[in-house]
Amino acid sequence: MSIKILIADDESNIRDVCTRYLEREGYEVIAACNGEEAMKIWAEDGPDLIILDVMMPKKNGFQVCEEIRNKHEVPIILLTARGEENDRIIGLTMGADDYITKPFSPRELVLRVKSILRRLRSVPPERAESFTVPKKDTIQFPGLVIHPPSRSVEVDGVKMELTVKEFELLTILATHPEQVFSRSQLLNKVWDVDYYGDTTTVTVHIRRLREKIETNPSEPMFIKTVWGIGYKFEGRDAP
Repeated sequence: MSIKILIADDESNIRDVCTRYLEREGYEVIAACNGEEAMKIWAEDGPDLIILDVMMPKKNGFQVCEEIRNKHEVPIILLTARGEENDRIIGLTMGADDYITKPFSPRELVLRVKSILRRLRSVPPERAESFTVPKKDTIQFPGLVIHPPSRSVEVDGVKMELTVKEFELLTILATHPEQVFSRSQLLNKVWDVDYYGDTTTVTVHIRRLREKIETNPSEPMFIKTVWGIGYKFEGRDAP
């Protein structure tokens, strides 16, 4: 079965070009010209990945992203014509996995799509050294259980819904307790070395991750900030 991608943008030339490039890679592409149509297609067709333009009529990309994310963890990429940091933070806070600022190369979009889908399935052999996949089926700490094979996480016995990037960040940190990672290192490991973004992406995803796994996100027990550098994971293995 081919992977189904929804692209929603009110500019027909962007929809057409992106559709062509994605179809060349073997993906099935469904296009929408506004936010309401995107929501309808998502509900009826269940795409594997969604690409949303932020500035769409009827419902903008932020609204669509938030509504979908409240119900499902399907990967979402936002397209924005505005390069302002606030827009990127808003999108990431609402649960977007990635963002691309217009104008962009369709080849870059294809690379971002491949990166997210690859992470969703598994880590490829050539990335094994930079991303260590735990050999055991379960990683346990008091109050926190990570199941790498099923990509699931439980906090105090309650299953948490994590996005692809949130799970990768948690797994990297939890499998290297006490090791300090800079934001740039985490950006390269989780978003790939050829990802051109800024470290705000990591900061926002760490904030969202803390909100899901920490009892008190403002005083985290697991993911600690190392001021001026980045983050580290603290926790003793459960007996």
